[in-house]
Amino acid sequence: MKYKKILFGALVAATSAFVQPALAEVKIALDSPQNLEASGSYVWANSFSTYLNNNGIKAEEYQRGSLGGDDELFDQVSQGLLEVSMSPLNIVGSLDSLIYGLRLPYFFKDIAEVDKALNEGGMLDKINAKTTPAGVRVLAVNSVGQASGIFNTKRPIKSVKDMAGLRMRALDESQIELYKAWGAAGTIVSWAEVPNALQTGVADGYLNPAFVPLLFGHTDFIKHFTDAAITPSLRITIVSEMWYQGLSETDRATVDAAAKAATMANREWLKKQDAVFQKLEAAGVSIQRLDQSARDAFRAASAPAYNSGLISQDQISEWEKAKGN
Repeated sequence: MKYKKILFGALVAATSAFVQPALAEVKIALDSPQNLEASGSYVWANSFSTYLNNNGIKAEEYQRGSLGGDDELFDQVSQGLLEVSMSPLNIVGSLDSLIYGLRLPYFFKDIAEVDKALNEGGMLDKINAKTTPAGVRVLAVNSVGQASGIFNTKRPIKSVKDMAGLRMRALDESQIELYKAWGAAGTIVSWAEVPNALQTGVADGYLNPAFVPLLFGHTDFIKHFTDAAITPSLRITIVSEMWYQGLSETDRATVDAAAKAATMANREWLKKQDAVFQKLEAAGVSIQRLDQSARDAFRAASAPAYNSGLISQDQISEWEKAKGN
């Protein structure tokens, strides 16, 4: 890893020594369908590409999966082969675990608090201090919908006790531990395999924002949603640090302005997402809204996630200080 960092630094220095015009095409790897109404991730990506194209930098969107899976895209970005990728948070967790603060259950009250921690609190700069030496810059954190809730195929979830006996699709081992704390079980399933897993009983449900079954066509087998508001529903935009540092000052300023405009568009989109609940009900998905006592019980049961080892207590303290609570 040390050799890789030295090599990357040398490549950036060599690139910076002869700043070139912007690339003929900035490739943007999408992570969702190209749906401006239902996908906050695509709202960000499309706003970003539109701004670049309107300001002299040619940008092209590539459909989800056309350039590879998340791991392949991460490798391409780190090597300078791909400029921009819409990606999951945990993809840069392999470089440093600080970003996992954004996945702590019941830690942030809303997206405004997330933005405060990232920007005013300096956490985005701290994340990039660890990722850029490996060739990856987190350009933005994107909302993909309301705070995540609980979807399942079996029964309404009205309290944490109702989770007993369910087997939930997990992103990683830390999410499995969260399910265990709630009295359920977890199994790691890639997103591409989720429909089959839900239909065959390999998994009974998943955690996601309300729009997900609608966007990915899961409402034929997902029948119950609990608006548990567990964590902000977030993805990230990563860019090649080699590409970013190789831009002229003018083009880099344009990229930064495009990212700012895209983030503003994403947050405005989020304000209009309450209608998703009505669309879920119209698709045959029942919705449970937790009362305060049930929400408090979920929050209390989630405490082990803060001691999972995925993120250190010192890092949690950094996030606490950054959000100002």
